[in-house]
Amino acid sequence: MYAKQMDWFVKARFGLFVHYGLYSIPERGEWVMNRERLSREEMQALAQQFNPVNFDADQICELAVRAGMRYAALTTMHHDGFRLYDTALSDFNAMRYAGRDLVAEFVAAARKHGLRVMLYHSLNNWTDQPDAVDALESPDAYEAFIGNTFARLKELVTRFNPIDVLWYDGWWPFSAAQWQAEKMNAMIRKIQPQILFNGRNGLPGDFGTPEGHMSAPTPWRPWEGCITLNDHWSYHRGDHHWKGPDEVVSMLGSAAAACGNLLLNIGPRADGSVPEASAEILERIGRWLDRNGEAIRDTDLFTWGLMDRRTPSSEWSHQGTFTSSFTRKGQTLYHLVRYWPGPRLVVAGFNTVVEQVSLLHSGKPVTFTQQGDKVIVTDLPEAAPDPVCTVLKFVCRDVPELYLTGGMRIPGVAHPPYDPCQSDIQ
Repeated sequence: MYAKQMDWFVKARFGLFVHYGLYSIPERGEWVMNRERLSREEMQALAQQFNPVNFDADQICELAVRAGMRYAALTTMHHDGFRLYDTALSDFNAMRYAGRDLVAEFVAAARKHGLRVMLYHSLNNWTDQPDAVDALESPDAYEAFIGNTFARLKELVTRFNPIDVLWYDGWWPFSAAQWQAEKMNAMIRKIQPQILFNGRNGLPGDFGTPEGHMSAPTPWRPWEGCITLNDHWSYHRGDHHWKGPDEVVSMLGSAAAACGNLLLNIGPRADGSVPEASAEILERIGRWLDRNGEAIRDTDLFTWGLMDRRTPSSEWSHQGTFTSSFTRKGQTLYHLVRYWPGPRLVVAGFNTVVEQVSLLHSGKPVTFTQQGDKVIVTDLPEAAPDPVCTVLKFVCRDVPELYLTGGMRIPGVAHPPYDPCQSDIQ
């Protein structure tokens, strides 16, 4: 179960992640300092070039709202140690080199647009001395490093108060005990009692953060999948492998079915401008949510299990994907039909009578018949009526479940739904 202060997060469904910093200048990803062993002097040279002339927090947050997002996150400091905010603890920051506190601008813009505020902050720091490697090798360096980390976090949550989430990252190379994570969280909660934490200081945190996949924790607890819109977190000049709106909608379906969130990342260019492809995809997702958001917002838990039957249970569909084919709200089932089958569509495994089927985006009823647990929808358009993903709405007499198994009928004895052995599908 979750505390009342988690309600907004559990219902949010969709958030924006923004990775921006000095690493945006080389255009080779946010780990460029580590991957290419750039020296602190080379990073200082990049800082001299830092000019976020087109970083417009208001436009970014407005874009998030148009995309249907409910919260926004910004990298206040990534592993390279460059702060995007004004700080008394280091001169390696945006205020010194660009005369701007980008975090203050972002927080103000998010509040203006009604977005919840999430601030990303790395515990690791490759620039300040002693660094984490020094801390591993020397007890004295460890004490200094941990003291600097605590001071940095305390300053951050004091300067930006209140915020909704502190999103830890970069917890290499220490365990929760070595990070003194209990003490860390207690210090921050003393300043901001309402704040939520993710689980990346070694503790479980208030919610799970699967990265690169949309897998709900088992047993369930609040969660968000953090996913890049292309293949990099920060801007990379060679990465044009954008996820299409249909892929993002599929991830939103996974979030809705398992009562989680999708935190979708964009990486602005060196000057702070948002790549046009990112903006276009977000705009299209927002328009899709305008038409079909009912299938995503305020849904009930409806998870699919490979080796055990979960209650309430879902199924996968050959018209969709394993975890995002179906969502549920009360007695209504929504089928996200990513692969349009043409004029006839069949959904089997119902435990209840279906009373009405319609196209969600238009509300237009469609013809259907029910034969036992099988519902046959007919007279559908030849081509998918929604260019991104059509949603069919099934209004049922009772709370719907779907159950089929890997056989041609449901066994009358105890059985696994699908593969009984540990599988590499999960």
